[in-house]
Amino acid sequence: MDLSESLGKAVAALRTPVGDVDRAQGWTDELRREIQEEISTSRSALRRHGPETVRYLRPRLDEWMAREGVKPGRLRATVLDAQSRITEAREASCHRAE
Repeated sequence: MDLSESLGKAVAALRTPVGDVDRAQGWTDELRREIQEEISTSRSALRRHGPETVRYLRPRLDEWMAREGVKPGRLRATVLDAQSRITEAREASCHRAE
């Protein structure tokens, strides 16, 4: 799965209201919307400005979810996958620039 696909998957997963299992894992609809917006913004920047834009993305979604007390589960795993794809793409982009 590439970066764009991973971001799209995360946005889609975060599009629907949280269910009981998600709530038990610490998710609220407000948190879900905020994180979805953050990922959507990154995805839009990449689409509009090209893949080199990844150098400027610094997602800290893991820290954000930790502060909110989100426990492991489906949504958290999807968000962390998107974050790790951004990080990997950013590191690869920086190495190419050197």
